[in-house]
Amino acid sequence: MATFVDRVILHAQAGDGGNGCASILREKFKPLGGPDGGNGGRGGDIVLEVDPSVTTLLEFHHRPHRRAGNGKPGQGGHRNGAEGADVVLHVPSGTVVASADGEVLVDLVGAGTRHVIARGGRGGLGNAALASPRRKAPGFALLGEPGEHRDVVLELKTVADVALVGFPSAGKSSLIAALSAARPKIADYPFTTLVPNLGVVTAGDVVFTVADVPGLIPGASQGKGLGLEFLRHVERCSVLVHVLDCATLEPGRDPLADLDAIEAELAEYGGLQDRPRLVALNKVDIPDGRAMADLVRPLLQERGLTAFEVSAATHEGLRPLGFAMADLVLQARAAAGPGEPARVVITPRAVDDSGFTVTAEADGYRVRGERPERWVRQTDFSNDEAVGYLGDRLARLGVEEALVKAGAQPGSPVMIGPADNAVVFDWHPSIIAGEGPTAGPRGTDVRVDARLDDGAGPGSSDAWDAADLEGIDDWG
Repeated sequence: MATFVDRVILHAQAGDGGNGCASILREKFKPLGGPDGGNGGRGGDIVLEVDPSVTTLLEFHHRPHRRAGNGKPGQGGHRNGAEGADVVLHVPSGTVVASADGEVLVDLVGAGTRHVIARGGRGGLGNAALASPRRKAPGFALLGEPGEHRDVVLELKTVADVALVGFPSAGKSSLIAALSAARPKIADYPFTTLVPNLGVVTAGDVVFTVADVPGLIPGASQGKGLGLEFLRHVERCSVLVHVLDCATLEPGRDPLADLDAIEAELAEYGGLQDRPRLVALNKVDIPDGRAMADLVRPLLQERGLTAFEVSAATHEGLRPLGFAMADLVLQARAAAGPGEPARVVITPRAVDDSGFTVTAEADGYRVRGERPERWVRQTDFSNDEAVGYLGDRLARLGVEEALVKAGAQPGSPVMIGPADNAVVFDWHPSIIAGEGPTAGPRGTDVRVDARLDDGAGPGSSDAWDAADLEGIDDWG
């Protein structure tokens, strides 16, 4: 059974907004007291928040589908619907959130850092909010918007100051156990460590974290062994410590060859060339190990590397190694500074940006834009007055003019939305758009009812062809 997970795919579904309410106040001696329908509640968000007590993404491995609460519909008496409950998901510090196609959305580092990955839909307006001097008692309300659905990739990159890298069984786990209070699994066979281990080390007044990165062998950057799974945990470490086994009995192995092999894998992975290095010549408590360490230490110094002869078993040389790591950690922290505050980049809309586009396609004309698509989603097409209101809004936005300029003719198909989820209308620009429907029962619009004059019923395929909606005409 998995106990450590550092990469998962999360399916997040935010809550839908509640529908607005179409209600008319009716009391004794006030049979038509005016519209009093409340607005629908906002749908809940899916939020990621860094929690220092969480160290793995295991919870999302078992439960990858998360859904927030829906907003409640509005009610009469100006009562707005309740908002849907947000779902706050706790993740470890160092979690990178990326889209399904690999685009990094946010890097969550630091306790309390939050990011909304799926926003809840807005609630629909009730008829009280839609009332105007010319539409005093709307017989319709707007529908709530659907919540955002997103599939994101969560990838954990361990946040540590020092990374211990080396071949399997080089003694990394023993070293981190000797330096800190961490108690990783230790055994005399390769790939004992299957997850990164973290330990807190104190050297004088400096406190820093050390990570044991398991499974590095030649070819790790191409997927051999376990290295490809855990190389990402080296990225955030400011200091690298090569742990070299000076007492290995494997043929073809020696400390310098191991160092060159691991450096080649780090270079192949990329982005780690600027990290300072230290070398720990481990297992000098064994006579052959000490002889090998004395032999290779001058060669390492010729390469500009500082080497320490250490023994995780007897703790020999660990104090100087700890202070050397602390010194490099302090230098890295000083170079990084206090950190810049988060900056929000605001891109203002261009002066000539209408907020929508009209493009000619083989099947008709497609309208794309945040507002037209949202208005269509909020429209109840079973209510003629709501359809007329949609026509008014689109006409005021300038969609009518844009269609004329694009070459649209009466009866041309017009699609609003993306190709895989568009609403299709027939366009009949024969009536100028007005501020509101002419007198008639609530929920009706004589411009839409013009279809009945031609004998087309609500279920007829020609019903919308005969309707003229305020200049947009036949948007439903």
